Amino acid sequence: QVQLVESGGGLVQAGGSLRLSCVASGETASGETFMYYVMGWFRQAPGRERQFVAAHSIGTDTYYTGSVKERFTISRDNAKNTVSLQMNSLKPEDTAVYYCAAKLPRGWQDNYYSSSEYKYWGHGTQVTVSS
Repeated sequence: QVQLVESGGGLVQAGGSLRLSCVASGETASGETFMYYVMGWFRQAPGRERQFVAAHSIGTDTYYTGSVKERFTISRDNAKNTVSLQMNSLKPEDTAVYYCAAKLPRGWQDNYYSSSEYKYWGHGTQVTVSS
């Protein structure tokens, strides 16, 4: 069973920075461990649907939603089973619960953006950006 635990959320003023981390443990039913997972970050604001933020392939490819490009950076450390999200120039509209998610890759037809693609989820960490 794969478990994901997020940390690093908090309250920050607009223009500030936060770094979220997600540590993975366990393995899939087929024995795959962290280095074989596509890792994603999603967020959900009150009254809104869960939204894709960023994803990291099992290689070096990264993907972002348009509103966070140039401000957020996703990275992974396979030696530490960790994926991080560096968030700079935060805005009040970034306020949400941020979730770490993992899935196995599907090759050239892969979809990194849809939450339904991800099988494993953390419990989330609150990010609040004050104006």
